[in-house]
Amino acid sequence: MATRWGILSAGKISHDFVSALRTLPTDEHELVCVAARDLKSAQEFARLHGIPKAYGSYDELARDPRVEVVYVGTIHPHHLSATKLLLKNGKNVLVEKPLTLNLKGTQELTSLARKHNLFLMEALWSRFLPSYEFVMNAINTGIIGDVNHVTVNFGMPIADVDRVNRKELGGGTVIDIGIYTLNVVQMAFGGEKPTEIKAIGHLNENGVDESMTAVLKYSNGRTANVATSARVKYPCEAHIVGTKGVVRIPFPFWCADKIYLNDVKYEFDLPQPAEICNFWNSCGLRYEAEEVRKCLIAGKVESAVMSHKDSELLAAIMDEIRRQIGVKYDVD
Repeated sequence: MATRWGILSAGKISHDFVSALRTLPTDEHELVCVAARDLKSAQEFARLHGIPKAYGSYDELARDPRVEVVYVGTIHPHHLSATKLLLKNGKNVLVEKPLTLNLKGTQELTSLARKHNLFLMEALWSRFLPSYEFVMNAINTGIIGDVNHVTVNFGMPIADVDRVNRKELGGGTVIDIGIYTLNVVQMAFGGEKPTEIKAIGHLNENGVDESMTAVLKYSNGRTANVATSARVKYPCEAHIVGTKGVVRIPFPFWCADKIYLNDVKYEFDLPQPAEICNFWNSCGLRYEAEEVRKCLIAGKVESAVMSHKDSELLAAIMDEIRRQIGVKYDVD
């Protein structure tokens, strides 16, 4: 039986997710409905993607008995309220990253999901890409030895993009793109909590970070450094340095289709999406959808690849970085 999807929000990332979802077998994934706060937007989205039902409110989607799991693609500040609505109506949920704006909200959602025995996962798609599976295999099998240092940077000239520069939209580079840099670090170090974090950054006139650099200290002499910018383009690469070798994840590291392992290139072709997408390599979003289906079939309420603990630790690290550089949201 196909996994029955509802799509909450008809924006750019929802378009890319559905364009990727449509490349999967229809007997495994079925699009049931889409909801937006503007009915016309939902209807246009539904027509483009061949979705049978469009709603002009999130409540209607939450009450639709046909929906098994919902992808939440709203702006960051609405993740918490939308996901709470869905969980309280018995829906499993895949939430676009970041899960919420802070650790407090993230813990509220993971607790609510456990209470209702429902599946909840943060859609940090990098973790499910074939390229990242390759990287983790290189680490876990000891090909590069023991990981000693990780360095990742992500910079793009996106300072004028509303979701990045406005505090009321959950702006700032830390939670928008910095989460990808921290994700590489946390994956490489096996989800270990850093013992110390030192961060600096520059804020814009709205009080959110337009750049950030952080150094993270881990046990046994291990370190990491991450950097983000909304002003200029960085190389956007990740380097994972082990005692026996190096993994380099080139641009665009967060959705990589190639990996260099000890200077040998390995390529990972992605399928073509069903529609033209807004962001790089968006057809890679199909792999997180496949993970959701696997978990639901197995009766799991969280993924081992992107667990609730993983989401909570990432949120805690981002909270601390924001605290040090002076970014405070109303919900903090």
